Amino acid sequence: MAEPILELDGLDVTFPGRRGHSTTVVHGVSLRLQAGETLSLVGESGSGKTTIGRAILGLAPVSRGTIRFRGKVISNVPRRERRALARDIQVVFQDPYSSLNPSMRVEDIIVEPMAAAGAAGGRQRVRELLDSVGLPSDAAHRYPREFSGGQRQRVAIARALALDPSVIICDEPTSALDVTTQAKVLTLLADLQKATGVAYLFISHDLGVVNSISDRIAVLKDGRIVEVGPARQVAFSPSEEYTRALQMAAPVADPAKQRQRRLARAAARSGGPTPGANTEPNAGPNADPDKSADR
Repeated sequence: MAEPILELDGLDVTFPGRRGHSTTVVHGVSLRLQAGETLSLVGESGSGKTTIGRAILGLAPVSRGTIRFRGKVISNVPRRERRALARDIQVVFQDPYSSLNPSMRVEDIIVEPMAAAGAAGGRQRVRELLDSVGLPSDAAHRYPREFSGGQRQRVAIARALALDPSVIICDEPTSALDVTTQAKVLTLLADLQKATGVAYLFISHDLGVVNSISDRIAVLKDGRIVEVGPARQVAFSPSEEYTRALQMAAPVADPAKQRQRRLARAAARSGGPTPGANTEPNAGPNADPDKSADR
């Protein structure tokens, strides 16, 4: 197998607290991301998945273990080296309403990281990026407030692509969007990956959503990986009880199946028998259940 483009080895993240007490929120996480691959981190709130993304970006302290990009250690590197990494590792944040500067036009938002990195292209590159994410060229002269949530997230994706990165960390990029818009954004991300070869580290709490876009899925609980494997296997035939609980937590459109899931979750919490619930996860807003097997 080829050398991974991004590698986490025994990663711990510990935050200092009051009176000398500290809290470790990520425990011994080891992951490999290949070029052009989508690896999803899934877990409930507080599982440590976003903290892992922040540690890769240099926004959270690495207290133990290493993070490597193309074989080079990038954990806890000096600020100058971290800025240089922005060309290769970018991020799309969860909230498209707060991640874009409301006082800047879209053109300036997209040009900003290019100017900071000394990259060429300028306004012509902006037009190309807007076209690649399905926005008209006149969007460049408008403000974020003039767009819907889905359109704002497309602007954020265009900004992330501006420097032609090798890796994009997608931190819950669809959770603030309605189901229909989620589907469009996921399709856009998949199409861009085919066109550019970018690798995604996709962070989400929804097993159904990540199944539709992932090659592999890693499941986190309390800062530890409890299961990792091919997307279809983890989403439809998990080996861990916690992953099965995430299955049942994923919403479905069918009211009868949703009721079965509520009963199943209640039975699981009480230790009683599962009342014949269908625990197959929602395949996501635009999912083909066989997608991960075909990729």
